[in-house]
Order: sequence, then structure tokens, then C-alpha cells
Amino acid sequence: MILRDLVFWLSAKKWFTTPIARTGMRLGFARRFIAGEQLEDALRAARELTGRGYVAMLNRLGEYVNDRREAEASYQNYLEMLTELARGQINCSISIKPTQLGLLFDPKLCRELTLKLVREAAARGNFVEMDMEASDSVEATLDLFEAVRREHENTGLAVQCYLYRTEKDLERLKPLRPKIRLVKGAYREPATLAFPKKKQVDESYRKLTRKLFSDGFTPAIATHDPKMIEDAKQVAREHGFGPDRFEFQMIYGVRRDLQEQLRQEGYRMRVYIPYGTEWLPYFMRRLAERPANLWFVLKAMLSGR
Repeated sequence: MILRDLVFWLSAKKWFTTPIARTGMRLGFARRFIAGEQLEDALRAARELTGRGYVAMLNRLGEYVNDRREAEASYQNYLEMLTELARGQINCSISIKPTQLGLLFDPKLCRELTLKLVREAAARGNFVEMDMEASDSVEATLDLFEAVRREHENTGLAVQCYLYRTEKDLERLKPLRPKIRLVKGAYREPATLAFPKKKQVDESYRKLTRKLFSDGFTPAIATHDPKMIEDAKQVAREHGFGPDRFEFQMIYGVRRDLQEQLRQEGYRMRVYIPYGTEWLPYFMRRLAERPANLWFVLKAMLSGR
């Protein structure tokens, strides 16, 4: 946790983040976690992965827009994603960030745009997952998801096991029987809201994994931790879930060996592919999740390649 806190501290220091933002794509080290800055980069990555037997999910980076024009532009970007995926017949869903669609400044607008987007996805035979963002948006995201899911089944939600509230949130969502992506959580939250110790977070992840398999959800186990993956396999077997009734999800560029192993074992392996010009906050969260990646970045910057 000390190294993780260090990375979060560095993420607020321009002397550290400015060189990364300036050179990350040019030197290539940002592409370890990000497909590129343009939609065509993400589509290329999705075609390559699905051609090898994976399923995929696209996410356009960026968050917390604060005016209607930006929110509507985000909607158009998501719609373009759906259109291009359908045109290319790529086995790939999309994941949206509700704050890109105006969640925190105009929840009504966000709901309207999200409903339109989910309808467009359904018309193309596609699926929309909602990312869960920082704690200040969790309650509004749950309200949004419930409203949309009651009308359309082609939508799922991410929940973060490091938040104390998440078990109760799953109880709240249980009547909808939705697809739930279980993640550990990557935002910096105070100990009043989130488990501060890794052991506690791991215990919560295991507990909530069991809840997903036992309470009627469609589980999406989003982790790179081999222990959590083996635990999920065991729980799936205990509850009679074959590999076609749930999926594993991992981030683009992380534990590709483990992704391939799961695919070869017959599990549905969905790769989360982020792209866009607003990649730096996401990139810093990836460093904070596994601070060993920090040395990879520093080495790349110092070597200039």
C-alpha cells in the first residue's frame, strides 16, 4: 500500500505526469495499457484479439464532463463505437463512464443519453456495461443503472469490492439479476469508505464472488490475481456454472499469459480495451494498482524508447 500511495501522490505532481503525458504514446510505453488515442487503434486491437478467440470490450477514456455539449459529444463517440463494431462484425461490447454523459451535473440528461445508447446497442445486437467511478458518483450510477436495466436487459454494471457499501449495493441490485463486473477498485478512497488493507480487499473480493454466483447474477470476474481466479473457478463449479455462464475480464496488456491460459481452458476471456486522448488518469491508476509497472515506465523514459 505504501508504493500505491506513492504513485497516487506522484499522480498529482506535474513534474512527474507532464513527461509521461508528453512521451507516453511517442515512446510507446503507454500502449502497454492503452490501445491508442483514436477509435481505429482500439478497433484494430479488438479485431486482433477476437481473431484469436477472445471477446473484447471498448472503453473511451475520459471522465467528469461538465456541460451538455461535451456530454452529447461523448454520446456520439459511443454511438460511433457501436456502429463500427457492427460494421466490422467484431465480437466486442462497450463500456461507458456515466460521468462522461453528464451524470454529476445533469442526471436527467445522462439518463436520456444512456437509454438512447442502450437502445442503439440492442438494435445492433450489442451490450453496454457501465463503469463504476469514484465514490462521489456511486449512488447516482446505481440509480442510473436501475432505471436503464428495468427497460433493457443488454446492460451490466461494474462494482468495486474495496468499498464497504458494495455488499448492500448487490442486495439492492439482486432483483434485476444483471451482469455484474466485480473489480477491486482503482480510485484513491479514504478509509472511512473503503477497506485500507490489501488483505481486507481480497477477503471482500472472495466474499462478493460467492455472492455473484449464488444470488442470480451473471458474474464477470475482473481480476489479474491468480488466487482470485482459482477461487472463482471453484465457486463456479460448486454452483454448477459452466464456462459459458460467466466470464473472466482483464485489462488490455496486463497478464497476457494468464489471459491466454484461461482462453485455452475454455473460459470466456473478455479483454477491456481503453483508448483516447484523455489516457493519463487511467494510466496512473494502472501504475497504482501494480507499482512495479512504475519502474517499467521510468526505464522507458530514461532510455528514450
